Amino acid sequence: MSAHVEVISTEFKRVKITVTPSSYLIDVLHEACRKLNVSSDKYLLKHKQKLVDLSGPFRTSGLVSGAKLELVQKSSSPSVVSIALDVGGGRYTKKLPSDMTLWQVLRQFESTETQLKNITGRGAPRTTGSGSGQLYHEAPVVNILGKEYVELADLQKTLSQCGINGGSIVLRVTFRDTDTTLYEAMETIAGYLNEVEPAAPQQPKPAEKQEDGESTLPPAVEQPQQQQQQPTETTPPTAAQVPSPEPSSSTPAPTTKPTASPSLDLMDIDPLEPTTVFSAPTSSTPAAAKIEVDPSVYEPTIAHATLHQKQLEKRGQNIRLKSDDELAAAAAAEAATLAAIKKVEIKVRFPDMTLAQWSLDPTTHTGSVLYQAVRGAMAHPEQPFKLVRIGGSGAGGAQLVIRDDAKLLVKGYGLKARELLNVFWEEGASAEARNAPSLKASVASRAQEIVVPVPQEEMEEEDTTKNGAGSGSSVAKPAGKGHKNPFDKEKLGKFFKGLGGKK
Repeated sequence: MSAHVEVISTEFKRVKITVTPSSYLIDVLHEACRKLNVSSDKYLLKHKQKLVDLSGPFRTSGLVSGAKLELVQKSSSPSVVSIALDVGGGRYTKKLPSDMTLWQVLRQFESTETQLKNITGRGAPRTTGSGSGQLYHEAPVVNILGKEYVELADLQKTLSQCGINGGSIVLRVTFRDTDTTLYEAMETIAGYLNEVEPAAPQQPKPAEKQEDGESTLPPAVEQPQQQQQQPTETTPPTAAQVPSPEPSSSTPAPTTKPTASPSLDLMDIDPLEPTTVFSAPTSSTPAAAKIEVDPSVYEPTIAHATLHQKQLEKRGQNIRLKSDDELAAAAAAEAATLAAIKKVEIKVRFPDMTLAQWSLDPTTHTGSVLYQAVRGAMAHPEQPFKLVRIGGSGAGGAQLVIRDDAKLLVKGYGLKARELLNVFWEEGASAEARNAPSLKASVASRAQEIVVPVPQEEMEEEDTTKNGAGSGSSVAKPAGKGHKNPFDKEKLGKFFKGLGGKK
C-alpha cells in the first residue's frame, strides 16, 4: 500500500513524493531536493514546527498519508550525536559530530577502544583445493534502523546524510565475506579515499609502541602482509599456518609501502601529546608561601590612602549606563580580541596536583579534541571526569565546564590565549582511579619540577647587600632622630581617621 507526502520548499514550491511503509525519510528528503533542484545536504524536514527524524522508515515516523513537510535550512555547524556501536556482541558509546562519515566513525571506535582490534581491515583465512590459502577481506556492514550501508561509497556518507542530526542512535556492525583478498581490498580502499579526498602525499607513519609492549601499525591502511602473518582475533588457530599470498604476475608487487591515506589520518584522531608536564608538589605548603617577605611591605602608605579615598569618591558618583552603540562596540572589540588568538595554551591540573600543558589551535580544535588529549595522558582514561575552569574572580567565581562536544575552544567557550583547567572526577569514577596517580607512566616520566621565580626586587637587594659588604661601603641604616619618615604612623592614623568624615 503506497501513500504520499507533500514537501514545501522555502520558496513555497510543492512536490509530491510517493512513499511506502518501508520508505526511509532520508530518501524522501533526497528525492524532494532532487525534484526541487537543491542540495539535500543543506536542508532538513519539519512537520508541524517539529523536526522529523530522517533516520527511520515512514511507518515509525508517526506521519500519515498526505502529510505536509516543510523544507528548512540546516545549521552550518555540526551537532553532537551520541553513538552506540553494537559489534561482536559488545556495545561501545561515544559522542561524535554529525559531519563525521560512517567510515570515520568506525575508525574512531577502532582507534580508541582497546577491545575493538580491527573493524575496517578485517580478514579471514580461506584455503583452496590445493591446500594453499590466504586472507580474504571481510567488509563491514553498518545497519541503521534496518537500512544497511555496505559499499565503500555508502560508508563515506556522513551521519547527517544518513538522517542522523542529533540525539542518540545505535549503529549495528556485522561483517560480510567477499571474494577480494585483504591485500587488494586495502589497496582499493586507499585508492578510493585518495580520489575522494585528494591531498599532498604523506610519508607512512612508523609503528607505534603500546604500553603492553606490542607494536601496532598506524590506524590508516595497515600493511597487508603483516595483517596476513598476524590474523585477527576471530581467526581460528590454524590460520597462523596459512601462507602469505604471493602477488600474481598480472599485478606487480609494489616496491614501496603503501602511503597512509590522508583521509584516514584525519579520521584517526590520536590523543594529542602534552607539550610540558609538571610533577606534583612535594610539600603541602604552597611554594609562594615559603618566600620570606619583610612585614613592612604590608604597612599602608600615603599612596594607598590616597588611592582608597579616590575609589570611595568614584563609587559615590552616579554612573551612566552604556548605550547600545557602546555595548556593540565593546562586543566587537571582544570578538576581535578572540579572533586575534592564534594559539591556546591550556594547562590542566589533575586530581593528584600534577600539571600537563597542551598547545591547541583555536580555529579547529574543539572540546572533544581537548577531552581526547587529556584522556590520552591519563592512567585511567575510561573513568568519567570533567574539565572545569574557575572564574576570574577567584575560587568563589563562576565556573565554566568544558564539555566533550564540537564547540570550538575560543569561539564556542570563549577561552583566552592562556587558560588553567581542573580535572574533577565524576560520581561514577572508581576508587582505584581516584587514589592512583592521574598520569600514565609514559607521560609522568617526562614530568619536571615547577621552578618558582625569585622576584626581581629581592635579587637586586641581595646583590646590593653583597656588594656593600664586600667593598666596605656603608649599608642603609634605619632613620635616625633627625630623619623625617614620610610614612609616619601618627600622620597615617590621623589621615585614615579623616576618611571617616569626622573632624
